[in-house]
Amino acid sequence: MTQRLFPACPRTIRGFLAAALATVAVAIPFAAPAVAVAATATTATTAAPPSAPSTWTLDRLMSTLAQNHAGHATFVETKYLSIASEPVESSGELVFVAPDHLEKRTVSPKPEDLVVDGDHVTIARNGHRYTIALAQYPEVAGFIESIRATLAGNRYALEQLYHVAIAGHGDDWTMTLTPLDSRMLKVISTITLDGTRDRLNTVTIRQADGDHSVMRLQDVSANG
Repeated sequence: MTQRLFPACPRTIRGFLAAALATVAVAIPFAAPAVAVAATATTATTAAPPSAPSTWTLDRLMSTLAQNHAGHATFVETKYLSIASEPVESSGELVFVAPDHLEKRTVSPKPEDLVVDGDHVTIARNGHRYTIALAQYPEVAGFIESIRATLAGNRYALEQLYHVAIAGHGDDWTMTLTPLDSRMLKVISTITLDGTRDRLNTVTIRQADGDHSVMRLQDVSANG
């Protein structure tokens, strides 16, 4: 089947995909099932002394997020754009199905679907559907590989693409991703994830042009 390419310049494609895929990628672990990431029980005869919350390591966080095999969350995303006088808000849902299916379905203010399957990305909006081969955009392909590394909890693959910094502890952690590839840095400056143990609460994406977005998440399974 002949592919239809997105009718825009490569820089626009890269910017649109990187921002959209970033929000899909880092948001999905929010729906991961609860896992035991720290021993909470104590014996009847030995009580643990009070102490400050333990600091989380990257390995510990990755192993927690790796428990996810499928996820479904709603989102509210606020974008702060230099071309807009007011913040732009959108909402919808996020879906992940292992090993390589990702979706970002925007419902409001305008319907828009972005689906990643294997080596292709399909974008549906304004009554049109476009399919893009990732091989045509190596920096975007690298971005998606970082998504898969995150969902797989693969620290080593992630660190091949990003400088990864982690701070906080299990009840209040922050992970900051900074692209190592100069082409990716032309689109995304940093991605910052804030969460509680296996639950992701917010995703902040800072673009190289100064624009940024904040996505707040809610696990669908928590509502029923």
